Amino acid sequence: MLVPPAVGVPGSAPLAFVCLHYWAGSGREWQAIADLLAPDYVLLAPDLGGFGDVPAPTGGFSVDAYADQVAEYIAAQQLQQYVLVGHSMGGKIALSLAARQPPGLVGVALLTPSPPTPEPMTEEDRQDSLRAFGQRPEAEKTLQKITARPLPPAVQQQIIADNLRSTKAAWSAWLQHGSRENIAARLHHLRVPCTLLAGDQDAVLSPSVHGLETLPLLPPGTRLELVGGAGHLLPYEAPEEVTTLLQTFARQLRGVVH
Repeated sequence: MLVPPAVGVPGSAPLAFVCLHYWAGSGREWQAIADLLAPDYVLLAPDLGGFGDVPAPTGGFSVDAYADQVAEYIAAQQLQQYVLVGHSMGGKIALSLAARQPPGLVGVALLTPSPPTPEPMTEEDRQDSLRAFGQRPEAEKTLQKITARPLPPAVQQQIIADNLRSTKAAWSAWLQHGSRENIAARLHHLRVPCTLLAGDQDAVLSPSVHGLETLPLLPPGTRLELVGGAGHLLPYEAPEEVTTLLQTFARQLRGVVH
């Protein structure tokens, strides 16, 4: 999915936000934020392999394979300066790519990210999630569990539809492997400013997980900000707050962007 608002930072090449979606989601989750950011910033929201409209990545479903896919996508877009924005699963992928110090990267924004360490998940929850694949009642139940703010019916149906069009291979690979990967040792290579946002009612990854598992591995000065009354799906539940965070972060990066 490609969402192209207009121009970027005055007097420079446009600053792009490359936004990576959550597990069992798609790039469609970023549409409201793209609309709010226009016309000042470009927002690109690719589907990740095995989700949305994209087939499996050629290198498999590891965090590194997804990072490779995103790097190829960014190269194809010929971006001169960009911020990686990662939500949940997309957060771990964003960190993996950022640790490579790719050219053009000026910052990383994380929305309730899967931590660099193995994601805290009981084996019972893992097996329940594996069995839930492709079942509409389970997708509806998951939606209620992972959100805290009310959402319009059309948005709810979009979230459920994205859940149900996930491929089984991608669904299972993240639960059994990707979520368990540990990339913490690489993050000392992370050299760009970061910011971190979480919902204080997140039933999937609580703020304490971010404070203990992710924040200590990010560059000094990185802040963890909370969105009151929001759950796990921040781009859907809190698009205004997410947009404000990205706008503020972009202004802070002006000294880096050139």
